Parts: sequence; structure tokens; C-alpha cells
Amino acid sequence: MGDLNVNLCGIELDNPIIPASGTFGYGYEFAELYDINCLGTFSFKGTTLESRAGNPLPRIAEGNAGMLNAVGLQNPGVDAVISEELPKLAKVFHKPVIANVSGFSVAEYAEVCGRLDAEPQVGWLEVNISCPNVHGGGMSFGTDPKAAAEVTRAVKRVTTKPVIVKLSPNVTDIVSIAKACENAGADAVSLINTVMSMRIDLKTRRPVLANTTGGLSGPAIFPLALRMVWQVYETVKIPILGLGGVSSAEDVIEMMLAGATAVQVGAANLVDPNACRDIIEALPKAMERYGIEKLSDITGGAH
Repeated sequence: MGDLNVNLCGIELDNPIIPASGTFGYGYEFAELYDINCLGTFSFKGTTLESRAGNPLPRIAEGNAGMLNAVGLQNPGVDAVISEELPKLAKVFHKPVIANVSGFSVAEYAEVCGRLDAEPQVGWLEVNISCPNVHGGGMSFGTDPKAAAEVTRAVKRVTTKPVIVKLSPNVTDIVSIAKACENAGADAVSLINTVMSMRIDLKTRRPVLANTTGGLSGPAIFPLALRMVWQVYETVKIPILGLGGVSSAEDVIEMMLAGATAVQVGAANLVDPNACRDIIEALPKAMERYGIEKLSDITGGAH
């Protein structure tokens, strides 16, 4: 049987499979279906300083080979996550977890990350810089290298655990943003987040989503994600978490060959809640089929 172990920022994972934020809740819902300790780890639902009800309905739409969402960061806020969600999670998941953090100002990112950094079960902080910068005219932090670096530096000043910066694909040059985050102290980057998209209802002749646009995820974006992981690997020396349309063991191998140290699985969890478990179970045979003995050896192997 092949060796599935990988090392993410100094922490050993039994395998590189990580459910992506927003598709796995806080874990305990999936623990009713299978033992989630088979996962490498997972990234829990995006957390902000204050609770958020999210965007108006409808906020989910189907696409060809994918889905659109405009959930709007619905979450109970960092205090409730620490006091209510993490204790429930600790009962069913016995490994370090990735805390996904969103914010609307540099100060908010730092505040939320600082609080979650103190929690024993949090192993990494994943900083989602796709949020609108309310102090900078509404443009996403992740679309500007200087803004991305500013958030990274602010978070690193108040944390002791590895910081993963989650990058937006809705940019002209994702490489320059990844490099800016690395230079500002990021321990890793994860990419890609969802791709801005929309659908129109032919009967009403109006956008399907109440928010008009939403983020496209699923198999439709896999080739785009793969290309961006490839490009970023050519430039940065820090680990990359590859995500975007991953739905099979073969996709995992392809993403790692492009440069990923570990791989997040998102929309596939919403299609089949057993997706991550099934991918982990399928990996040894896929490795054997392609002559892979140690999975960590193939990162960047296609370059």
C-alpha cells in the first residue's frame, strides 16, 4: 500500500485530503455519516468577527458541471465558534483543524485570527482574502498585491500558528499576489476560491441569484485551478493547497503534480457527502496504477 502521508507547514497529515471551507460545516454534521478522522484535516466554515445572516435567498444555483453560491459568509461569529462550535467539533474530530477566517478590514482579520490562534484544536489559520475591503472602496483584498500583503503581515503579527492565505482567481495575475503574500510572511497559500459567475432565469428574465452574481465551483473550474496552481508553484517556495473542482483520486494526483502539497475538496461534498472518504479510499489503487509509492514525492512532479 502506498504512503499517503504529507507534511503541511510542519504538521503531519495522514493523507492530503482536506474538505474545503463552506462545504463541510464544522465537521460534526458529516461525523454522523462516517468517521471524519480518516481525513488529513478540514477547513471549517468561514468565520467573521460578528455573526452574519448571509445574503438573501435564493443564493444557490446550478451550473453546467458545477454550482453557484452567494451564501454571503453566513456564520455565528468568532465568539460563538469558540464557545459552541469548537467544543462540539472536538468530540468527533481528534486532529488539528484549519480555521478559515474572513474579514472586511485588516483589523478584523487580525482580531479574528488572534482569537482563533489561541484555540488548541486550531492547527492552521486560512485567511480568505476574497472579502470586500470596506476601507478601500469595496475591492477585494485578494485582487491587489499590496492589500493582500497588508492582511498577511497583520495576521502574522498576532499569531503563532501557520498562516495559509486563500487566493481569489478573479484576478489578472494570481502569481504576483501569491508572491506578495509569501514575502509578507505567509506560511502557505490555498487556491483557488470560486470564480465569479451568474445564471439568468429564462422565464422571469432575471438573474437566478438574489445577489445577481455568485461563485462558481465544481468540475467546471478544475482546469483553471490546475493552471493557477502550476503558475504559483513556479514562483513561490511555500506550500500550496490546491482546490477547485477536485472530485476524484485522479484529480488529487493531477493537482499534486501541478504543485500542490495537499488538496482541498469543495463542491463534491455537496453532491455526495461521502466524497472525501471515497477519494481517500481510492487513492492507494490510483497510486499503484500510476507507479506512485509515496504521495508526497509527486508534488510539482510535472514541472
